[in-house]
Amino acid sequence: MRYLLAAINAKYIHSNLGIYSLRRYAMERLGLGQKDEQGAAVGMEMVSEAAKGANRTKTVSEIQIDLGEYTINHQMDQILQDIYRRKPDVVGFSCYIWNIVYVKELIHDLKKVLPQVRIWMGGPEASYDAVHLMDELPEVELIMQGEGEETFTRLVEACECGTEVCFSELPGIVLRRSDGIIEVHRPAPLMNLDDIPFSYGDLSGLEHRIIYYESSRGCPFSCSYCLSSIDKKVRFRSLSLVTRELQFFLDRKVPQVKFVDRTFNCKKSHSMAIWQYLLEHDNGITNFHFEISSDLLDDDELALMKQMRPGLIQLEIGVQTTNPVVVKEIRRTMDLDKVARRVAQVNTFGNIHQHLDLIAGLPYEDIESFHRSFNDVYKMEPEQLQLGFLKVLKGSYMEEMKQKYGLLSQSKPPYEVLRTNWLSYEEVIRLKGVEEMVEVYYNSGQFRRTMKCLSQEWGDAFDLYDRLAAFYEEEGLNGVSHNRLARYEILYLFIQKWGNKEISYQDLLIYDLYLRENVKSRPSFAPDPSEWKNETKQFFMREAKERRYLKGYEAYDSRQMAKMAHLERMEDGRFVLFDYKNRDALFGNAAAFSISQDEIQ
Repeated sequence: MRYLLAAINAKYIHSNLGIYSLRRYAMERLGLGQKDEQGAAVGMEMVSEAAKGANRTKTVSEIQIDLGEYTINHQMDQILQDIYRRKPDVVGFSCYIWNIVYVKELIHDLKKVLPQVRIWMGGPEASYDAVHLMDELPEVELIMQGEGEETFTRLVEACECGTEVCFSELPGIVLRRSDGIIEVHRPAPLMNLDDIPFSYGDLSGLEHRIIYYESSRGCPFSCSYCLSSIDKKVRFRSLSLVTRELQFFLDRKVPQVKFVDRTFNCKKSHSMAIWQYLLEHDNGITNFHFEISSDLLDDDELALMKQMRPGLIQLEIGVQTTNPVVVKEIRRTMDLDKVARRVAQVNTFGNIHQHLDLIAGLPYEDIESFHRSFNDVYKMEPEQLQLGFLKVLKGSYMEEMKQKYGLLSQSKPPYEVLRTNWLSYEEVIRLKGVEEMVEVYYNSGQFRRTMKCLSQEWGDAFDLYDRLAAFYEEEGLNGVSHNRLARYEILYLFIQKWGNKEISYQDLLIYDLYLRENVKSRPSFAPDPSEWKNETKQFFMREAKERRYLKGYEAYDSRQMAKMAHLERMEDGRFVLFDYKNRDALFGNAAAFSISQDEIQ
C-alpha cells in the first residue's frame, strides 16, 4: 500500500517536523529500506536502539510512505491534483489552526476524485474535537490523537493486516467502523524520545527552509491558553543523540534550526549542555532559535551566551502580560522583574536577537492594562515585539472559561478573540492597528533610529504607535500595499504633523534608509545628492589610495567603490559613509562611519 503524509504549511519557508518524524519512525520500525522522494536512501543513517531490533519483514514493494508538503498559498486545486497523481491508498493530513480550513476543503473533494482512498487526520486541531470533526467529515476514517509516531506505525501494520479487527484495539485513535459507529479508543502511552529516530536522513528540498527540531516534549507550566500545558510530563532526548543530530545540521551549514521545545531551558543541565556544544562547534553560519523563559536563566547560562558569535542563537520569550493579576489568572509562572533584568543583560552582549511576545485579550486585561504591558515590554528593547491576539484553542483551559470571561472568539480558525468582559471589539480593532504599525515600523528593523527618537520624544510608546495607526486611518492609507520607500514618506508626513520640528528627523530617516541597502530611488524629502557630487568623487579617489574606511575593497577602483558604498551629507554638514560589504551579523546593517567635512576635502 502507498501512504501519503500531507502537510499544508503557513509559508514555503516552513517545514513540518511531524510528518518527517512519523515517516522515519515507521520506516525503521517496519524495516523499510525505501528511498525518499529525491532518491536518497532513508532510514539507515541514524538508527535508534529500539529500531535496530525491529522485525524487518516488509519491503518497499509492499509499503511505501511518501510526504507531500504544500502551503496555504497554493491553489487548493493544485494540491488536489498533486495528491491525485500520486494515487495513494491512504492520505494522512497534519492539522493545525492555520491549515484546518484548507484540509477540510481538500477532504471533501479528495473522495470525489479518489473514491477508494482512506483519509486519516492528526495534529492538535484534529485531536481535541475528534468526534465532532468526524461527524462533520464523513469521508474521514480515523483521527490520531496525541503523539503520532507509534500510532501511525501500528496503523500501517493494521492496514497491511487487511481486516477491521486489526484496528479494534489500537490506542490513540478515534475510529469510524464499517457500520458507521465512531469509537473513541484509549489514549496512547507517552513515548520515550530516545526511541524516535532522527527525522532527517536527507535535506534535499529543504535548503531554503527553516529546519524544525525537538530535544524535549511537554511543558512544566500550565498556562491556560496553551495546549502544551496538557502534557505536563516533560521528556528529554538524550544529549548524546541531540549533539550528534545537531552536528548533522552544522556539517551541512543549515541556515536556521528552530527548536520546537516549549520551554527549552526548563532543565538547566540540558540547555547548558546544548548551548555549550553549539558554542564549541559553531560553523559560523547556522542560527539556532529557542523558546525560553528568561526568568529561569542564571549567571552560568548568561556567561555562556555572552561568548557566542553574534547570530549563533536567538531567543523567543513569551511575556504575554506584565499585569500580575492577569499572570495569576492565566496560571502562568513568571518573575516579571527578573524577566526585565535578564532581557537587559542579554541586550548588553550585543550578540543575541531577542523576540518578546505579548497577548491581547487575556482575562482581566483591559485596554489600559494592555497599554502598560506594551510599554513595559517596549522598554526592554527587544529586537522584535510580537503583539499577538488570544487564540481560544480547542482543548485548552481558556476554552472552558469562555463563559466566565465573556470571551467571544472567531467561530473558525484561528479562533482569535473578538471581545471579553474587559476588552471591546472596538478596542480589539484599535489594537490591530497598533500591531500593524509595530510590524512595519519596529519589527522590520528598518526605522530603528527614527522610532527610538520618536518614542523618546513621545514618552509613551503605545501612544506613539496608536497615534500612527490613527494617522493611517485618517489619511486613507490602510488596505494599500506600500513599498519600503512609501513607508518612509508616510512616516515623514506623520512627523511633520506630530513630531518635534527641532529634531532632525530627516537625517534619521535617511540614515535608517541607507543603513539597510544602497537604494537608487530617494524619498521626496531627501536632498539632491548632486549637491555634494564633487565631495563624493574626491572622497572615493582618496579612499582608493589611502584605504582608511573601506576594508575588503582592495580589488576595486574609486568608481567601483562609489557604486558599492554610499556617502550621504547630513543637515549639520557632516557625512556618513555606508559600507555594504561589511555588515553586522545580528541585523544585517551596513557598517557606518561618521566623517567630518574636513576629512572629505
